[in-house]
Amino acid sequence: QVQLVESGGGLVQAGGSLRLSCAASGSIFSVNAVGWYRQAPGKQRELVAGITSGGSTNYAGSVKGRFTISRENAKSMVYLQMNSLKPEDTAVYYCNTIPPNLEYWGQGTKVTVSS
Repeated sequence: QVQLVESGGGLVQAGGSLRLSCAASGSIFSVNAVGWYRQAPGKQRELVAGITSGGSTNYAGSVKGRFTISRENAKSMVYLQMNSLKPEDTAVYYCNTIPPNLEYWGQGTKVTVSS
């Protein structure tokens, strides 16, 4: 059974940075595109960054130029470097495959950006 565990969230002031990590119990990351999703209070979950097995990346317009997704297949790890954080980035962040597998959703890691 695959488990995804997100970590690295916290409280940060606007303009600050955080690095999120996602650890997978299996080797799903080596063969699948992987993404970071987020869900803000009262809003639907959205995909903010994705990376293919070959390393190609894509970003939502709202985070492009500020967030960087990366992966280490050998370690089954995916990261999200978040810079120049804004209050509107406040959300619970999750990792999952692209498209997402309903069985893989973890607890997420909460990011709160204060103004």
